[in-house]
Amino acid sequence: MDVRCFTVGPVAENCYLVRAENRPGAPALLVDPGDEAERLLDAIERLEARVEAILITHCHFDHIGAVAPVARATGAPVWVPAAERHVLADINSYVPWPGFGPFESWEAEHTVAGGEKLELAGFEIDVLFTPGHSPGHVSYSLPDRGALFSGDVLFRGSVGRTDLPGADWDTLLASIRKLLETLPGETTVYPGHMGVTTLERERHTNPFLAEIAS
Repeated sequence: MDVRCFTVGPVAENCYLVRAENRPGAPALLVDPGDEAERLLDAIERLEARVEAILITHCHFDHIGAVAPVARATGAPVWVPAAERHVLADINSYVPWPGFGPFESWEAEHTVAGGEKLELAGFEIDVLFTPGHSPGHVSYSLPDRGALFSGDVLFRGSVGRTDLPGADWDTLLASIRKLLETLPGETTVYPGHMGVTTLERERHTNPFLAEIAS
C-alpha cells in the first residue's frame, strides 16, 4: 500500500492519498483534504493517481476546507459522516474562530454512520463510528492492510480535543477503547494531526489512555 501524507493548512492537518499500488493510473482514496487544494491537485497529477473517492472523518473546517475544489477537479464522490453533512454544505457558518477561510461548501454524494463496508479504489474499508471529538466522527479501517485513518480521535501521544461544540471526553474514550479492543495492536494509525503510530504503541505510551489501556 502506498500512503502519501500532505500536512496542509494553518493548523497542520494531515491529508492522505492512498493507493493499493504505486503506479501511474492506479485508483486512489483521498482522506480529509483540509486545505491547500492546488498543492493536493498538483501531487495527484504528478503521481498520476486517479482519485476514486474522497473520505471525510469529520467536518471540522481544517479537514474539509479543500473538499470542494478537489472534488470538482477530480470528479471523485465525497463520503461524509451523516450527522455532519450539513456542515460540509455550509462550512463558513461552522468555523469557530476568526481568521480562517473563507471556504467553499460542498454537497456530499454519500453519507456514512458507522458499520458500512465500502469497496473503493481496490480497498475493503470498514467504517467505524468513533464520536467524541465531534458528534458524527468516523474512522476508516482497512483491515487487510492493517491500517486505520483515525481522523482526530487518536494521535501519537495524544487524543482529540473535547472543548469544541458536540465533543465529549467520556464518549471519546469509549471510541478509543473500541478501537483498542477490536483492532489488532499492530494496526498502523494514520491520524489527522502529528505523526503515524500504532494502536499498541498508544496503548502502552499514550498518557491520555492510562485509565483504559490496562
